[in-house]
Amino acid sequence: MKHLSYFILLIMLGTFIQCASTQEVDQAKPNVILLYIDDMGYGDLEPYGQTGVETPNFNKLAAEGIRFTNFEVAQPICTASRAALLTGTYPNRIGMGGVLLPASRRALNPDETTIASMLKENNYATAIFGKWHLGNKPPYWPLNYGFDEFFGIPYSHDIWPLYPDGYTRVTNKADIRSSWPPLPLIEGNKITDTVRNIDDTAKLTTVLTERTLEYIDKNRNNPFFIYLAHPLPHVPLAVSDKFKDKSRMGLYGDVVKELDWSLGKIMEHLKELNLDENTILIVASDNGPWLKFGNHGGSSGGLREGKSTTFEGGNRVPFFMKWKNHIPAGEVNGQLMTNMDVLPTIAAATHSKLPSKRIDGINYLPFLTGETPTVPRDIMYYYFSYGENSELQAIRYKKWKLVLPHTYDSYEGSMGKDGKSGKTTKKSIQYELYDLSHDPGENYDISKLYPEMIEKLKQIAEESRSDLGDSNHKIKPTNAREPARY
Repeated sequence: MKHLSYFILLIMLGTFIQCASTQEVDQAKPNVILLYIDDMGYGDLEPYGQTGVETPNFNKLAAEGIRFTNFEVAQPICTASRAALLTGTYPNRIGMGGVLLPASRRALNPDETTIASMLKENNYATAIFGKWHLGNKPPYWPLNYGFDEFFGIPYSHDIWPLYPDGYTRVTNKADIRSSWPPLPLIEGNKITDTVRNIDDTAKLTTVLTERTLEYIDKNRNNPFFIYLAHPLPHVPLAVSDKFKDKSRMGLYGDVVKELDWSLGKIMEHLKELNLDENTILIVASDNGPWLKFGNHGGSSGGLREGKSTTFEGGNRVPFFMKWKNHIPAGEVNGQLMTNMDVLPTIAAATHSKLPSKRIDGINYLPFLTGETPTVPRDIMYYYFSYGENSELQAIRYKKWKLVLPHTYDSYEGSMGKDGKSGKTTKKSIQYELYDLSHDPGENYDISKLYPEMIEKLKQIAEESRSDLGDSNHKIKPTNAREPARY
């Protein structure tokens, strides 16, 4: 009997040690918080040269982590950028180029692995608060893509049947907005309310921040992933009363100050709960500023053009990453990195399994931690999609950028003001070459000086077309996957 009791005690002790060991492993896994800010331009924050509004918490994040000055999104528009971020692929590879509107009948294929589903498989709690924009109707909402919780809106908050004043309903049947439904507010898989007007929009930044803090509290003892996709400063602009008229830059500055407050609350809360050292904090924008809205459209920081163009003002955005005791603090890095590289970098940091299907992102963790000086990425393809047609519009190789012949909507010549939109001008461009290390504003075409570089980049363009196609040349992709359709 004594032998049996001793044997049972050994089993219980072994089970306890195993459970304790598992708990230690789980607690050692870093939490991941990813803030994705809608339409924030390269020049909208003090670390990137903004002088009209103070951003002390973004400044603090820059001092405590790394800041990239050549971080590019895969496509400079909402849906495509988010698809690239969450799946680590060129969005046209998975049929998610361009932007979804209420009449769209495609969505991110649930068979694709997202950052959330990857981490959920690694025993992470996962949540998204804010804007989704990868599927308009269930079952194409976040809970079907690896997220345990969702609170937010299905797409941009200007996709509603209202004029820019944020109150008046569109009645002109010739205006596409007249056919759009009220903007749903979703909890999980259910519509629980609507964002009725601009006053409701003004509550979003605070409410989404509060939900994030609550989720951190609830999951403080196990690894978690939070994707906080702030809808602002996308127009129409709105700000809570506590930040109204608090900046020197009008309403846009007020909105940026509230976003800075949101970041500060999260950083402060992580420190209060002793989670600061074991949390990876990433902040980026989905694309450049919507410049046609003038003083409501943000700043490209002197880069050429903005959102919806593949010039640097459209694709290059702010990017911060902090992981205490792993990534050097206060570093500014000028090497090329893309939003597709976030997924494999998180996978490496969390020891998670990469997607089984092909992705285009590259693991940057050894480069970020200083383990290797080798820059992982040399090449980027600048595609832009119109519906399901994707044009290859530029090629990046290290510091060189070759703009390929295409037409685009330029913001030059007509700016809006105080929420009213200016008009874009249709322009065409031929082959132009830029050295982005000397000319980030893409002002000086040097194609006649470097014919050998033109040929090299043209060859890279052909490699891209053979893989992902190019509707401008009527070339279909050979390695693309289908989106979900309904």
